[in-house]
Amino acid sequence: MAAAAIKEYAFIWEGVDRKGARIKGVTEGPSESFIKTQLRKQGINPLRVRKQSALFAKRKKKITGQDIAIFSRQLATMMSAGVPLVQAMEIVGRGHANPALGEMVLSIKASIESGSSLAESLAKFPRHFDDLFVNLVDAGEKSGALEALLDKIATYKEKSESLKKKVKKALTYPAAVLVVAFIVTGILLYFVIPQFADLFQGFGADLPAFTKWVIHLSNFIQADWWIVALSVAGVYFAYREAHIRSAAFRRLVDRIMLKIPVVGEIMYKSAVARFARTLSTMFAAGVPLVEAMESVAKAAGNIIFTDAIMSMRDQIATGTQLQLAMQQTALFPNMAVQMVAIGEESGSLDHMCAKVAEFYEEEVDVMVDNLTALLEPMIMVVLGVLVGGLVVAMYLPIFKLGEAI
Repeated sequence: MAAAAIKEYAFIWEGVDRKGARIKGVTEGPSESFIKTQLRKQGINPLRVRKQSALFAKRKKKITGQDIAIFSRQLATMMSAGVPLVQAMEIVGRGHANPALGEMVLSIKASIESGSSLAESLAKFPRHFDDLFVNLVDAGEKSGALEALLDKIATYKEKSESLKKKVKKALTYPAAVLVVAFIVTGILLYFVIPQFADLFQGFGADLPAFTKWVIHLSNFIQADWWIVALSVAGVYFAYREAHIRSAAFRRLVDRIMLKIPVVGEIMYKSAVARFARTLSTMFAAGVPLVEAMESVAKAAGNIIFTDAIMSMRDQIATGTQLQLAMQQTALFPNMAVQMVAIGEESGSLDHMCAKVAEFYEEEVDVMVDNLTALLEPMIMVVLGVLVGGLVVAMYLPIFKLGEAI
């Protein structure tokens, strides 16, 4: 008589690896105790294990940059602990919290088993593994130092994602508040102002010009709100398509972004930090400077910097020093140029670039916090003008009526 099949469930777990880093994932098994045993065998001390809800067990999420950073760190940790590459990919693929990334990792594992190198297997997923990532892995495989290179990649991805979050925070917060302000204004114009307009019709007196204008605006929103909605949607999609298809448009937008007070400075310093961090990682991996510059340009995050770095690459290829090429762009801050010059002269370019990256990453962090504090009173002013203006417009006739009485 055949033994009954053991039913397995998906368990979400959190734990600490041999280096003390906190990691998490999803693993299938028959029980919580079984999962804990398997994690300990992998050198992971489980802190929390719980069964995943059936409602979310099969739901896939989009693969984010943070997912790739976590994958990089998990792979680096396991390989440094002596776990073979294929087995490490199996563990990460089966245990990652995002099923979509788990499937991709298992596909990479299958490609490796079929005879491809790790770099070749990663290159099959260019949306998630850019040239920089693939080139560093390729350099690690060729030099026999894949474990060390994976650790550098993991650190680079973690720093890059942290910087992206800071910049996103600087841009998202004011945008979100303004969107909410305009939504509230729209609700007032569509639902509240008409009630006052009906009330004013019985006054039999001429309304103030400001009140008339607000009532006309309310009537337009009520009658033709779809025109406003289509216009907003049209502008958004036109902007997105132009940004995707036109390099000239992206160049214009990025140039304008760099000139916006405070926000532009954050964007500028984050681009310098990305340049220095990427160059430090590539150079430390033994990638030749000219070859590294193309990956550095793609990671800059701003087309103005991308153009400047590609121009620098051409100059370096003809024998120009990196510091002189940076000076000729008139784009990089003097401190960054001087640090690079010291690095070139002392033979520690990767170390000095890492110092530049750390300095500007901290600058961005401080500026984002300052921007949030600076924007709060400005946002209150905008809210006061939008909402307070509507309230004043509706109460002006009542004040005038009180004066007449």
